[in-house]
Amino acid sequence: MTRVAVFGTGSWGTAFAMVLGDAGCEVTLWGRRREVTEAINADHSNPDYLPGVVLPQTVRATTEPEEAAHQAEFTVLAVPSQSLRENLTRWAPSLPADTVLVSLMKGVELGTVQRMSEVVAEVTGAGAERIAVLTGPNLAKEIAARQPAAAVVACRDLTVAERLQAACHTPYFRPYTNQDVTGCELGGAVKNVIALAVGIADGMGLGDNAKASLITRGLAETARLGAEMGADPRTFAGLAGMGDLVATCSSPLSRNHTFGTNLGRGMTLAETVAVTQQTAEGVKSCESVRDLARRHSIEMPITETVFDIVHREKPPQVALKELMGRSAKSESV
Repeated sequence: MTRVAVFGTGSWGTAFAMVLGDAGCEVTLWGRRREVTEAINADHSNPDYLPGVVLPQTVRATTEPEEAAHQAEFTVLAVPSQSLRENLTRWAPSLPADTVLVSLMKGVELGTVQRMSEVVAEVTGAGAERIAVLTGPNLAKEIAARQPAAAVVACRDLTVAERLQAACHTPYFRPYTNQDVTGCELGGAVKNVIALAVGIADGMGLGDNAKASLITRGLAETARLGAEMGADPRTFAGLAGMGDLVATCSSPLSRNHTFGTNLGRGMTLAETVAVTQQTAEGVKSCESVRDLARRHSIEMPITETVFDIVHREKPPQVALKELMGRSAKSESV
């Protein structure tokens, strides 16, 4: 039986632990709060994030990193992206030397503008063959309900990607392999920013034409940045690109879309943060993605607009007028 450690007992970490358990793995969740880990062990449920969802008997939890990581073939990292470096620095001494490090996170680190796999490599010293990414249209509550979903498992080493694919393949969760780690991570990070934009449009009462335009041009921004960074352009037409973008921009379960909707309705950033229970990665990633694009001299006007609304308190109506007033150009640019 494959042993897997999952660091993070939020909704996605818990849901993916369920997937792994259903696929036949022995899973140990690490959680910071003892009351959550005790509930998982006693009731096979995470009452804070996925109440009512019954976890497999092969899933247990602990607050001790060493216990979670013991003999783990895969170590899954499921914490907010901006806290990864600090957490992983603390966990790294406990991790087996040959464990495959799997990122579930969709963000770009503030300051360094590193993708999550780059943070993992820097902190742990692991080579590319030991770092994998799982991404795609994976809304945690739907997966926790065991509704059909597909995902991408990406690693430079195809053999490792295939091992991870086998470890999380269930009748309701279908993973595909990919070796384009850069493209998969960019798709996952930028879609959160675009989902904020679509949410803002919804909050402003704009129609489906506007939302479809934001999704399509948002994908174009992602692809431009990806091309500059060496990603495979086909990735952005797949689950890690268009698939994840559509799900995050259209579902009421999307934290980023909901966050944007509140901003579009006129709530301030502080008010929106106050009513948001879980992390909306795009709120911070809109700054780091913008900085990454500027570093590569890539124009990303939707990302710039979202940053201005979120962090510079530009009124959405003003930002919309400026975005629509940009000079006309070819769609291929």
